[in-house]
Amino acid sequence: MTLIIGLTGSIATGKSTVSHMFEDLNIPVIDADKISREVVNPHEAAYNKIVDTFGERILQDDKMIDRSKLGSIIFNDESMRKKLNNIVHPAVREKMITKRDAYVKEGLPIVVLDIPLLFESKLTHLVDKTVVVSVKEEVQLERLMNRNNYTVEEATQRIQSQLSIIEKEEMADIVIDNNGTKQQTYEQLEQLLQQWKSIST
Repeated sequence: MTLIIGLTGSIATGKSTVSHMFEDLNIPVIDADKISREVVNPHEAAYNKIVDTFGERILQDDKMIDRSKLGSIIFNDESMRKKLNNIVHPAVREKMITKRDAYVKEGLPIVVLDIPLLFESKLTHLVDKTVVVSVKEEVQLERLMNRNNYTVEEATQRIQSQLSIIEKEEMADIVIDNNGTKQQTYEQLEQLLQQWKSIST
C-alpha cells in the first residue's frame, strides 16, 4: 500500500530543502509549482483557455505565455486573477492526481505531493499524512531577507500575506523542525521514514 505524503511549509521555511531530501532518498516528489509551469505550455488545454480568456497580447514571439504581462493584468484585478486560477488550479490538480495514481499503480511505498498551498487550497483529501516544514518566525524573517535581499518591511509583508506557520503546524499531522542544521533536518526525516515503513509493512 502506498503512503501519500502532503509536504508543505511557508515562505523561507525550507520546504524545498526537505523536498530535495525525499528525492535524494529515491522517493518520488510531485511538485505542484513545476506542474503549474507545465500546464501553461503551448498545446496544453490550460494554455488554450488562458489565451482565449486573456487574448494573444499575453504571448511572447515564441508563443509562450509572457508571465510578466499576464501578472500585470491580474495583479490589481481580483476577477481576472480568479479567472486565471479557475483555469490553472484544476489543470494542476488533475496532473498531480494522474502522476500520483501512476506511482500507486507501480506499488511504490511512499509518494510525496509538494504543495505550497496544501491547506489554503483545501487539498488535504489528496494525501494520507500532512507534513509541515517549520522554523521560528524570526528565523523565517532572517532567511527570507538574506535569500531575496528584502528589507524587514518587505520580508514581513510577504510572510504576513500567507497563512502563518503556527496555523499550519496546528493543522499538520507531522512537523519537521528546520531551525537547525541540514543534518538535523535529515535525521528527523529518516526517523519519520522508519516509522512510516514500520506502519506499512
